[in-house]
Amino acid sequence: MSDVMDYNSRLSDPASRKFETFSYLPAMDAASIKRQVEYLVKKGWNPAIEHIEPEYLMDSYWYMWKLPMFGETDVDRVLAEAKACHKANPNNHVRLVGYDNFKQSQGAAMVVYRGKTV
Repeated sequence: MSDVMDYNSRLSDPASRKFETFSYLPAMDAASIKRQVEYLVKKGWNPAIEHIEPEYLMDSYWYMWKLPMFGETDVDRVLAEAKACHKANPNNHVRLVGYDNFKQSQGAAMVVYRGKTV
């Protein structure tokens, strides 16, 4: 059996905190993020952009950037909204959410821009 790795993530150290599944992997480049957006659009999920200050990362509620993009299928438009949110909130984490209408839950959620940690 392989050794289980302990991620040294502590509430007292904002820089060490892990969030969302992809934060345990190397940071995604623009092409990887685009593929994720293509996937959630292909699944028919509604994209939404959210953001939050790094110090409040562990809170349950993130700020919504505009309304969810119901029915949006243009990948570049979704990426442009994420970029606009990041530009307006450069110190915040920005995540992309894909809402699944049928299961009435999030089908995907990933941080696409990381804010500055103190």
